[in-house]
Amino acid sequence: MLNFDFYNPTNIIFGKGQISELGRLIEKNSRILITYGGKSAQSTGTLQEVKDALSGYEVHLFGGIEPNPRFETLMKAVALIKSEKLDFILAVGGGSVIDGTKFIAAAVYCEGDPWDMVLSFGQGITKAMPYGAVLTLPATGSEMNNGGVITRDSDKTKLPMMNRLLYPRFSVLDPTKSYTLPTKQIANGVVDAYVHVIEQYLTYPVNGHLQDRFSESLLQTLIEIGPQVIENPQDYDLQANLMWCASLALNGLIGAGVPQDWATHMLGHEITALYNLDHAETLAVVLPSMLQQNRTSKREKLLQYARRVWNIEIADEEKAIDEAIEKTRSFFISLGVKTRLNEYQLGPEVIEPLLAQLKAHRMTQLGEHNDVTPEVCREVLQLSL
Repeated sequence: MLNFDFYNPTNIIFGKGQISELGRLIEKNSRILITYGGKSAQSTGTLQEVKDALSGYEVHLFGGIEPNPRFETLMKAVALIKSEKLDFILAVGGGSVIDGTKFIAAAVYCEGDPWDMVLSFGQGITKAMPYGAVLTLPATGSEMNNGGVITRDSDKTKLPMMNRLLYPRFSVLDPTKSYTLPTKQIANGVVDAYVHVIEQYLTYPVNGHLQDRFSESLLQTLIEIGPQVIENPQDYDLQANLMWCASLALNGLIGAGVPQDWATHMLGHEITALYNLDHAETLAVVLPSMLQQNRTSKREKLLQYARRVWNIEIADEEKAIDEAIEKTRSFFISLGVKTRLNEYQLGPEVIEPLLAQLKAHRMTQLGEHNDVTPEVCREVLQLSL
């Protein structure tokens, strides 16, 4: 097992009706900015429920944070915080709203160009406003980690940022808030959580036995409940298990002491930035091809994945790997998520622009071995057509 430094200070308040606890979680006399996305937070009553729980606080609203939070939009929230002298942020929404709120929290104190925080992948952040979250869409794990992904429209750039100052103080996870999600968003959430686990699990063995078993249990749970929650979106137990799976998939626990990959995510970010596919859609397209292209370096863990997660017990190891990759693709398809670029009307013409973006963003040595170069990504994209 590799050396590691595990830290996660986020207080999780889980369960039905827990939004009522907000008044206990935020210091009295706080001047609060509520950040949220589109109209669903209002139409479902969640935003009003949050406001009711904050009765007695000074509350300001900032809506319109996009599914891929835009730098240009987020800077308007920064200006509002400064002009109104606000001192706490509450994100109400899914991963994009929480990611955007992380940027806002840090950008308030940035003395230079806030985009430089993103270009440094968050390393330049020295101070951030306190914030909490009310999760409405299980997917990204942003409610329990210190990372976010921000997009800048002006140059079609989508980059990750991480910093220990960006953990939420708390996150309220009420599974009933996912009851009214569109089927597509639920499916995307399952795919996102699944690939988060894969990127920390399917690398190479380092005798992280507990981390492997944690990861395998998350993968098997998602395989089991994913199709069920799509069919029964108002089943509390299914939504509760999905919500907790998504948080555990990226709160640092399963990645502690083991190598991590993230090549699928970085290539997926470029597809979203240039061609506007949902984040999870890009992951479902890229992951099977990434596994196929890197099957030699991932061989031992692919065989373990085949055996332990998919119960594939065949003597021919190459066929076992093929079957495990195909079952992964089929799982995404069973959720209604497409797995080929051509299913999104994207063909070979997208490859060179995507590779150019990878190079421009210094994403030239990806993967657990730093050997997923743009040329390897070319092969992955050709397999993904």
